[in-house]
Amino acid sequence: MLLAWAIALLAGLCALHILQKHNFPYFWKDFFYLTKVIRYGIKIEMYKMTSRVVTVLDRFVQQAERLPDKPFVVFEGSVHTYRDVDRRSNKVAQVFRTHGAVQRGDIVALLMSNEPDFICTWFGLCKLGCAVAFLNTNIKARSLLHCFSSCGAKMLIIGADLIDTLEDVLPSLQKDNISVWVMARQATKPGTCTLLDKLDQASEEPVPACLRAVSSVKAPTLYIFTSGTTGLPKAAVITQLQTLKAAAGFWAYGATYDDIVYIPLPLYHSAASLIGIGGTIELGATCILKKKFSATQFWSDCKKYNITVFQYIGELCRYLCNQPRKEGEKDHKVHMAVGNGMRQDIWKEFLDRFGNIKMCELYGSTEGNVCFMNHTGQIGAVGRSNFFYKLFFKYQMVKYDLEKDEPVRNKQGFCELVQKGETGLMLSQVNSKNPFFGYAGSKMLTEKKLLRDVFRKGDAYFNTGDLMCEDHDNFVHFKDRIGDTFRWKGENVATTEVTDMIGLMDFLQEANVYGVEVPANEGKTGMAAVILKPGCEFDGKKLYEHVAEHLPSYAQPRFIRIQESMDMTGTYKQQKFRLVRDGFNPSHVTDPLYFLDYSEKCYIPLTKAIYEDIVSGQQKL
Repeated sequence: MLLAWAIALLAGLCALHILQKHNFPYFWKDFFYLTKVIRYGIKIEMYKMTSRVVTVLDRFVQQAERLPDKPFVVFEGSVHTYRDVDRRSNKVAQVFRTHGAVQRGDIVALLMSNEPDFICTWFGLCKLGCAVAFLNTNIKARSLLHCFSSCGAKMLIIGADLIDTLEDVLPSLQKDNISVWVMARQATKPGTCTLLDKLDQASEEPVPACLRAVSSVKAPTLYIFTSGTTGLPKAAVITQLQTLKAAAGFWAYGATYDDIVYIPLPLYHSAASLIGIGGTIELGATCILKKKFSATQFWSDCKKYNITVFQYIGELCRYLCNQPRKEGEKDHKVHMAVGNGMRQDIWKEFLDRFGNIKMCELYGSTEGNVCFMNHTGQIGAVGRSNFFYKLFFKYQMVKYDLEKDEPVRNKQGFCELVQKGETGLMLSQVNSKNPFFGYAGSKMLTEKKLLRDVFRKGDAYFNTGDLMCEDHDNFVHFKDRIGDTFRWKGENVATTEVTDMIGLMDFLQEANVYGVEVPANEGKTGMAAVILKPGCEFDGKKLYEHVAEHLPSYAQPRFIRIQESMDMTGTYKQQKFRLVRDGFNPSHVTDPLYFLDYSEKCYIPLTKAIYEDIVSGQQKL
């Protein structure tokens, strides 16, 4: 009898297993992933209840006490242990406390390339209770000054290798009483202070822990600048809550204490700083910090340092796939990659060529209140959803009119949901459990990212600006980016900022900037439709010199289209839809077209031959 019961039980379990595999193939992966999410969520809720937040910095100090001799950051062959970085950051805190340069609650701007002192300075300022604003190292003159006015920073710390970028703005900074500290021992610019010489003499004793104490997860700790529809960089407010969530990313994907993480992305990006550095700290792992990504050195670095996890953006993986094939390309220890923007064809090629690496694609903007994680490794998906996920994150996808450049509203004035499998604009509800902290400075910037009265009067949703689709298996896919921002070379390009800069040319009457797709390239590259002033001619040399001086490389329009008149929407907004659809093919576009030729240092006529070289990949952009 017992044997019969055992056989029946075993048969029942087998039947359940087969049923689960057939009808719910991702059940256990979803279950274990959600278990982690819930566990971490409970920990954050406890911080709210007790008003005692264990921040990422607190976690770092704990790890420095627990693992003092473990390598934390390896940079250009130099090893910096958890103790080393802790003591170095103490020195930074002591210098600014001694000199009275900043106080608890102040905002300090940090303009540095990837190096260990970026992290030490960041942590040292946070130990004083300061918030830190990460500045993009590509920004110039006007944009740089705007960053200070928007976030309210009273001090700038700049790397010695970037000091020349202040040539034009240093007098303006000094006029605004913004002190400038250079990571050097000798000053090369008048009115600047040096930091390295003072760090040499500073005490490595910790400053009082009460200075960094945080009682609310909503307390701002960072400002990370992101391009948006307003054109100039916007200072996204990064709270303790956001840093804690980001730091759990590696752990949620299954990374451990023993992993060695490769970070080739710039630290001023939230991916490298919040997910990369924060995630390394959460695990108590080691990170290999690269000053700048190099496709030719990537795999040799992975082998040299026994890398097990690396961070990526889609463009990075495409660069790796474009490298000449070599023997032993699968001979490495990398088992996981975490990032976003991986195109499906590149994804498949990458795995075929470099081996069985778990690609952990994620989705989320720096300032956004919605995040997806593809914890199953499904090729082409940015994340996965289910019934339980939707209980925590109230997101929706609504119908969007590309020609009118706005969400579709019904007769009652409310948005309409798309059907399963259809593409729609991703919106995420803003509430107490899922707040949107917005941007520093003008409240108008924050309000512009919100859609109100979406499904009922009084509701509010964060507008991601992204067209997404959720398939019948609950996988979420990124389709396109709408509005005045597109992505090129791993950077967001704000079309309004580029338009304003081009509009300064004396021979142009109007400009309309948008992104166009280029075969075999990630994202979209910049193109500008322009109208010449009466009696003026297009000056390709002058325009080249202007954009080269005032815009970072990724924001410089590669193509110019000269029009007689500008297409407008019914609400007098510049129409981009048809321009984007037309592209830059001289065989299809009758208007004069020009191409940004870096070798000629000029915008030159775009011929059919040049066009064919571009689409074939022979002409690099």
